[in-house]
Amino acid sequence: MTSPSPDLSAPDFTTRLARDADDLRAAQRLRYDVFVEELGGGGDGVDHDARRETDRFDPAVDHLLLIDRARDDAVVGVYRLMRDDQAREFGQFYTDDEYDLAPLRASGRRLLELGRSCLHADYRGGAGMLVMWQALADYVAEHGIGILFGVASFHGTDPEALAHPLSNLHHRHLAPEDLRVRSRHYQPMNLLSEAECDRRRAVLETPALIKAYLRLGGVVGDGAFVDRAFNTTDVCLVMDTERLNARSRDIYARERR
Repeated sequence: MTSPSPDLSAPDFTTRLARDADDLRAAQRLRYDVFVEELGGGGDGVDHDARRETDRFDPAVDHLLLIDRARDDAVVGVYRLMRDDQAREFGQFYTDDEYDLAPLRASGRRLLELGRSCLHADYRGGAGMLVMWQALADYVAEHGIGILFGVASFHGTDPEALAHPLSNLHHRHLAPEDLRVRSRHYQPMNLLSEAECDRRRAVLETPALIKAYLRLGGVVGDGAFVDRAFNTTDVCLVMDTERLNARSRDIYARERR
C-alpha cells in the first residue's frame, strides 16, 4: 500500500468489508506497518518480504476497512470481525488461545470478536476511528450482536512496568462475574492496591483504544496475558450492548435517520 500523504486536511472516508484478495492484502500490509514495524511484533505470520502480517484466522472472518478516497482509496484503518457462527465453523475465536471464554458462551447471546484493530499513524486523533465505529455499530445491529469482546494490548511484556494501568483496570473496570473471562496463562493485574495506584499515571499510560472502549462501557476480564511474539501485554475487553448507557450509545452509534 502506498503510504498516505501526511496532508490530511480533507480526508474523504468510506467504509466497507473486504471483498477480495487485494482488499485482504491491503489490510495485512497496514497491520504490518503498525504491529510489526511500529510496535515490534513478530510471529509465524509475518512476511517481511511482502510486508504483510497474516494469520490462520484471516480467511474465516470479516475485515472492516476504513478507506480514504482522497488518497487513491488507501486502506488506512482495519477492524477484524469474527461472529460466533464464523468461530463455530472455524473451530474457535482468536481470543480462545488467551482467555477462557466460557462465561460469554454461557450467556446465550450473539458474540462478536473484535481484533487486529489498527489505524494508520497519520490518521490517529482525527475522525477516522469514529467513522469506523459508526460502521461497526451498523454491523452489530445487522447481525443482532449482544456482546462484543476482544484482546487489546499494551506495548511491552513487562507487567511490572505496567503496574499502574493494569491495577487501575482491575480495581475500577473488572467485568461482572457473569462476563468475567479469565486469562489462560494468568498474569495478575492487581499488582498494586487501589490506594497505591496513581490513577492519573494509570490513565496516561493506558492506550487510547482501551480508554475509548472503557468510555463506551467496556470492562476487562480477570488477568492479563503476556504475548511475547507480539511484544504486548494483553487484556480482554468485554462490552454488553444491553448495558451501554445513553451517553455511550451516542458515542458508539450514529443516529438512525
